[in-house]
Order: sequence, then structure tokens, then C-alpha cells
Amino acid sequence: MSVVEPQPRAVGARSRLLRAAVEAFATKGFDATTTRDIATGAQMSPAAVYVHFRSKEEVLYELSDAGHRSFLELIDAADDPAQPPAARVRAVIGALATHHARDHVWSRVVNYELDSLSVEHRQAIGVMRKEVARRVGAIVQAGIAAGGFDVDDPQATTTLLLSMGVDVARWYRESGAMTPEQIGEFQADMAARIVGASESASR
Repeated sequence: MSVVEPQPRAVGARSRLLRAAVEAFATKGFDATTTRDIATGAQMSPAAVYVHFRSKEEVLYELSDAGHRSFLELIDAADDPAQPPAARVRAVIGALATHHARDHVWSRVVNYELDSLSVEHRQAIGVMRKEVARRVGAIVQAGIAAGGFDVDDPQATTTLLLSMGVDVARWYRESGAMTPEQIGEFQADMAARIVGASESASR
């Protein structure tokens, strides 16, 4: 049985609709955004959304799924288990903060429109969010086990570290005083302080 590959034109149309949806959801919010808004933003006919997606919610889910997969890939790329835990936490938290600033529009939708997903889709995204927390939490636990972190509550500390990066997407603007890279470096330093790592151990 042969597999029918999607036509490049169809893939391009989906991408245009997804980009338009990101902008619309970020500007107006999911509830206030209509499928006509998305189609108009993509410079397509009002019915175009339903050619490629079953619903507006499915558009949000596809954005959320891709966004959270990118978070996991980013952690994998930034984390080197061979490095000391302090260097690992700096690398991962710095990379996440930089990403949330650089792609702040998409990241804002992905992180702050979760309640607009269906129960099934919210659960699927929840699995990935738990995996993000598990991977960062494992670094915190490694630092505690090695005696290099001074942490009273590993779970709360992990939540705080992740929340710093997520919140960047809410407040970051290109006109701000710091670049995404500078924000990443700042939050990497803050992460090392939060876990109680010494300056020499974290670099």
C-alpha cells in the first residue's frame, strides 16, 4: 500500500494558517479569535481553515503540540549529562529563557491558552509538560545528590525555574532593554543562585 505524501501547496497553506493563528490568538485571545480572523491573516478564503483543520481548537492543539515538542528538543540540545549539575541547570534554563524571548508570540499562545484545549488535547499536552518538568527536576536532584545544590524543596524549585522562562513570553518585547540572549544569560545566573550553586561550580 503506497503512502500518499501531502502536496507542498497544502503544507504551505497549513503553515500560513498556523502562523496567522499564532498572531490572532496572541493578539485577541483564543475565545475572541474567529476562523475568519485566521483565514484573513493568512490571506485566504474564510472557509480555508476547515479545509486543513476540523476546528479552531485543533489549530490551537497543533500549535501547542509543536511548541511543547520544541521545548523538549531544546532541553535535549542544551543539556549535557557529563557536565556538573550547576552547569547543566544554567545551560537548560538559559536556553529555555532565550527561546521564550525569541519566539515570545508563539510561546505565549502555547503556555497561556492551555485551558482552551479540549480535555483530551489538554491531557496530551500535559504529558509533555510533565516531561519537561521531569527533565529539569532530574538536574536539580542530581545537584542535590552531588552536594552542590542547597535546595529545601526540589519540586517547588523546579517549578520556579521553569516559571521564570515561561513568564518571559508574557512580558518580553523587541523594544526592551535586553536581547533574548541577554535574558537567557541573566536567567541562567538566577537559576544558579536559586539552587544555591557556587559561582565557580556553575561555570
